[in-house]
Amino acid sequence: MAKTKTTFFCQNCGNQHAKWQGQCSSCKQWNTLVEEVIQKQDEKDWKTSSSSGNSSKKRNASPTLIKDIEYKKEKRLSTNNTELDRVLGGGLIPGSLTLLGGEPGIGKSTLLLQVSLQLKYKTLYVSGEESQQQIKMRAERINSNPSECYILTETKTQHIFQQIEKLEPEIVIIDSIQTLHSDFIESSPGSISQIRECTSELIKFAKETHTPVLLIGHITKEGSIAGPKVLEHMVDTVLQFEGDRNHVYRILRAHKNRFGSTNELGIYEMQGEGLREVSNPSEILLSKSNQELSGTAIAATLEGIRPLMIEIQALVSTAVYGTPQRSTTGYNAKRLNMILAVLEKRAGFRLGAKDVFLNITGGISVDDPAIDLAVVAAILSSNEDISIEKNICFAAEIGLAGEVRPVTKVEQRILEAEKLGFETIVVSTQNKINTGKYAIKVELASRVEEVVELLFG
Repeated sequence: MAKTKTTFFCQNCGNQHAKWQGQCSSCKQWNTLVEEVIQKQDEKDWKTSSSSGNSSKKRNASPTLIKDIEYKKEKRLSTNNTELDRVLGGGLIPGSLTLLGGEPGIGKSTLLLQVSLQLKYKTLYVSGEESQQQIKMRAERINSNPSECYILTETKTQHIFQQIEKLEPEIVIIDSIQTLHSDFIESSPGSISQIRECTSELIKFAKETHTPVLLIGHITKEGSIAGPKVLEHMVDTVLQFEGDRNHVYRILRAHKNRFGSTNELGIYEMQGEGLREVSNPSEILLSKSNQELSGTAIAATLEGIRPLMIEIQALVSTAVYGTPQRSTTGYNAKRLNMILAVLEKRAGFRLGAKDVFLNITGGISVDDPAIDLAVVAAILSSNEDISIEKNICFAAEIGLAGEVRPVTKVEQRILEAEKLGFETIVVSTQNKINTGKYAIKVELASRVEEVVELLFG
């Protein structure tokens, strides 16, 4: 056994220090350094405490010329969950490690338990937070059909690997990484060194046995995944489960994905019997009201390859205090200030002394510049107190000179608007498209002034 040493870890950022100090030199937080004992052991392995390893499933590692490497497309394992498969890029890659983070009570355990009950593969669900009876109660509420899901309540990694060797599951789910502890580290579960060591053992197991592993991770009060930042670098995919516990809709995003795009979006609705997949997100992002209200406009945006129709709401009112307020929800505040400056300079609207509030309905955040024109329309509609017809939508970017700029994949946006029953869509003249091949009317605009004339005469 190697020499045992003591070190200090920052519980906020995971930075390591040789001695204790009041403030972390990395993240500048006070009183976050905690002493941890690290016990190093030679020749440690994910199956050290096991009686024998399954050598037939291990993958040999040796240096190979890149031109001699035989490559074939990895076969993905479908989770039978369309939204999760979309965010992952088509399914789980054998040997990959996926980390799912989110606020307490948002539905992380419910999502993965629901997925594990739907899988056609032999699945081991390891829980360090709940008893088997608690999991059984939730499983009965979510899905009563029999499945190939095995439940194990254990927190010691060496015991987990012993059970994995006996069962030989095709997929392993860990709930959660903060509850695990390893014999190789003498600190308590949830500490920086324990999280890092347990994740390292799981990575070694996943790569050697070609078994996909899904981890649930806690988050801090700032919203980042708890533990060392290196944890997110170690895993292959980082998913974030977002939403307000006071609302029924949940959004699944990929912050990192080595096997697919990070632009995809999955939407779920929390119900009594579990999470329902929302295949048509526009149904929750557009209001069902038949009243024509000022300050609302519809934008055609894209999340990855999925077109969405979202509703932009704006409120413009006279500033009560000396300094006008600029508040946004789901939209970049600096971009709003830029658009307001363009409207004042290029279109002649005096908005400098007025409060402007902007909201994207549905609780989502959008970075697509194609919603700029809808933002302009909503602001002007509220300022003039004139409603915009509900059968009109927008898909264009606004430049600093007041020009209406083109956006990518405009054909997909037009087809989505046509499918949802919109009669008119406003796009840039620089988008070289054949307007006659669409059933929907395509209005072309080159400057903001033309859009103002189109909407308000």
